[in-house]
Amino acid sequence: MAFNNGGVISDPPKTSFGHNEYQNEVDRIDTLATSPEVTLESFADLDEKKILRKMDLRLIPMLALLYLLSFLDRGNIGNAKIEGLQEDLGISPDEYNWCLTVFFFTYAAFEVPSNLLLKKLRPSRWLPFIMVMWGAVMTLMGIVKNYQGLLVSRLFLGVTEAGLYPGCAYYLTMWYSRHEIQLRQAMFFSAASIAGAFSGLLAFAIGRMDGVANLEGWRWIFILEGLGTIIIAILAFFVLHDFPETASFLTEKERQFVVYRLKYQGQLHGKEEGHLRVAQAEEFEWKYVFAAFKDWQIWVNIVVYWGVVCPLYGISLFLPTIIRNLGYSSSTAQLMTVPIYITASILSVVFAFISDRVGKRSPFIIAFFLVMIVGFSMCITSTNPRVVYAGVFLVACAIYPAFPGVVTWLSNNIAGSYKRSAGMAIQIGIGNLGGAMASNFYRQRDSPQYVLGHTLELGFISAGIVAAFILVISYVCINKKRDRIVQDGGEAQFTARELSAKGDRAITFRYMI
Repeated sequence: MAFNNGGVISDPPKTSFGHNEYQNEVDRIDTLATSPEVTLESFADLDEKKILRKMDLRLIPMLALLYLLSFLDRGNIGNAKIEGLQEDLGISPDEYNWCLTVFFFTYAAFEVPSNLLLKKLRPSRWLPFIMVMWGAVMTLMGIVKNYQGLLVSRLFLGVTEAGLYPGCAYYLTMWYSRHEIQLRQAMFFSAASIAGAFSGLLAFAIGRMDGVANLEGWRWIFILEGLGTIIIAILAFFVLHDFPETASFLTEKERQFVVYRLKYQGQLHGKEEGHLRVAQAEEFEWKYVFAAFKDWQIWVNIVVYWGVVCPLYGISLFLPTIIRNLGYSSSTAQLMTVPIYITASILSVVFAFISDRVGKRSPFIIAFFLVMIVGFSMCITSTNPRVVYAGVFLVACAIYPAFPGVVTWLSNNIAGSYKRSAGMAIQIGIGNLGGAMASNFYRQRDSPQYVLGHTLELGFISAGIVAAFILVISYVCINKKRDRIVQDGGEAQFTARELSAKGDRAITFRYMI
């Protein structure tokens, strides 16, 4: 197939693909994008900002909607609780906490296999499929009769929902480069904070259905939100795109450009004349999955992740209860969660934009940890409802900007799509066991101040700060060491294939701080 004068071909893109056609198209675009004839100058006539806008409009709104439903469905049990779930099912406070906890066991266990299946089975098929499954589980949760039924349904909710967040987070890394990904992660993740606000409003409205069809109001929360998820999943099957190689909304040259810049990101070379240009390894081999399990930075980052995710689930699962126990009615407590989540959503996007512009992750993450410490300290040291409300407000406004920063930081520093897929799933999967812990931090007998729960959150935040500093110091030292090796001509001893196979362990790869 002939190249044009820009070094790339420009056949019209296909709009739909069967399985074999899909894989052939992916291979063809990958081959063309990494051809020796193709350089960055080959794409000089393209408007990168215009391409990014096209990607944003086609990808982010749908992903945000999917995650909004995911977060809504896993957290609405907190809203159902204050609408009478616990009393109607006759379950004790400890049994209720177990129903929260077991979700995270299956959720964590199924995230790595789900992420590996995502690329094989294609996002446009896999994500809608698991959505239909968890929507069905959520709907059936509305007819449980006892503690055992609620417990089993929460277990299955974890199985079916496990692939959504790590899948979407990884999916975005296959479209956007390192210095622009956090804004998109935040735009997508901000749906979680919007879900918190929407959950309160929706629960307030649905709770008024108490008695309709002889069902309690909290049952309608599960039934209607589950059915809504199934309807959106069917829509997603027709709307979701797979990967850049087959994106029908991009021209062929634009697809090659997106693939090209992703292949060489994070490398010293590729931007400097005279340096060896190395594409990141894309073919599946089990060694990349095993490399993710053995990578020290993933395990240290999990501690950072716990520093955010424990407060995140503590807030999302218990915020309505914490506010109600300050002396407000259930309806008022539901509505008082709304301004907290809306503000957190806005701040998440604003700080992600700033982080991408300055090209730094850790300073923002550590700063948000410090804000969380202030917020939880306010909750512990005061019995004034206004001060406690201000404290949880402050905590939420730090959690939601910090979370996409932590996920993005690790994804920035793992090279090779399959290693990154496994690594992000490990981070999010094991990291979400923090949710299992946080589910038991806030005991009913500790209300209204919840000193134990807030103190435990402070402990995880402190551990997160320490782990973040360990990563920063390690990355700085490794980058400096690699700079010295490259300056001494050390990269000449490796072939392009060898450097590609090493991924982020290659001496030409630079960790983002």
